[in-house]
Amino acid sequence: MSDSSEFRFLKACRGEPVDKTPVWFMRQAGRYMKVYRDLKEKHTFLEMCKAPELACEVTMQPLEVLDVDAAIIFADILLPLEPMGTGLEFSAGDGPVIPRPVKDKKAVENLRPVNAEEQLGFVGDAIRLVRKEIDGKVPLVGFAGAPFTLSSYMIEGGKSRDFTTTKLMMYEATDVWNLLMEKVCVMLVDYLKMQVNAGAQALQIFDSWVGCLSPHDYKTYIMPHLKGVFSELKKLGVPVINFSTGTSTMLDTVQQAGGDVLSFDWRIEIDEARKILGADQPVQGNLDPVTLFAPLPVIRERVHDILRRAGPKGHIFNLGHGILQHTPVEHVKAVAEMVHEFKYE
Repeated sequence: MSDSSEFRFLKACRGEPVDKTPVWFMRQAGRYMKVYRDLKEKHTFLEMCKAPELACEVTMQPLEVLDVDAAIIFADILLPLEPMGTGLEFSAGDGPVIPRPVKDKKAVENLRPVNAEEQLGFVGDAIRLVRKEIDGKVPLVGFAGAPFTLSSYMIEGGKSRDFTTTKLMMYEATDVWNLLMEKVCVMLVDYLKMQVNAGAQALQIFDSWVGCLSPHDYKTYIMPHLKGVFSELKKLGVPVINFSTGTSTMLDTVQQAGGDVLSFDWRIEIDEARKILGADQPVQGNLDPVTLFAPLPVIRERVHDILRRAGPKGHIFNLGHGILQHTPVEHVKAVAEMVHEFKYE
């Protein structure tokens, strides 16, 4: 396989100068595209995740339409929960459901260790297939859910509005919480190592729910565990993106946890974030996904504003979260073109 070190996405991850700002989109493969919806009529979501040929096909779908600088493997952050023993279901309209939520010490103790190669090897097989397809064109990003986000799903049994049960475990049964986080972190490191061994050239940790926490709780209950994960991942030799939402008031704290690139949502201007994080910190983001529904002149204004604020170095253009259902494909395509055509003054 070809040397990938010169891909502009990977150069931006390292904070090196690039010819154009790289761009890719979280959830760039998915239900906003007709080809995906057509495939989804024949297979369930989990079937698509677990069949390497189908996962490869879905990963490739946006690359045929969008001029993006990275692919991201088609999978789901919750896939590792199944071999841990909680079960995993996707119900129409309600999203993921965890049939056997983890509510007490015994449930945490009963969680099974995961051998990623054996039990989640279909993700590695999909990565290998995609690498054969895209070698020399764009790099491939592997990913996993962050410890807090995964743990909160396991405790709440699915999505939550206020994470009451999760926070109460942190406050009232800290030893149980720490045991759960330790088990999740061990699994995550093994899982992401498997992805890199299969051919992932960068990794992203999705901390989609961590913004529900106060800075104090993040530092106390999350950071010690997360630091260990990032420390282990650093040994893999690929850039790691620390993505979180709702954390604009504690970005400096999130930065302390680790990650080569900090990715955050639209609730802070990117130049303000860089003042907090330091000019040398590579960043990713941060267009509001809803903006993609706006008229093209409005989109162009917002895209150019982000690029001007971020500057030409150490910035990967992306959304502040994933592409939403019903987003016009032509608008996503236009954003990639706007980013690549932008000239810095």
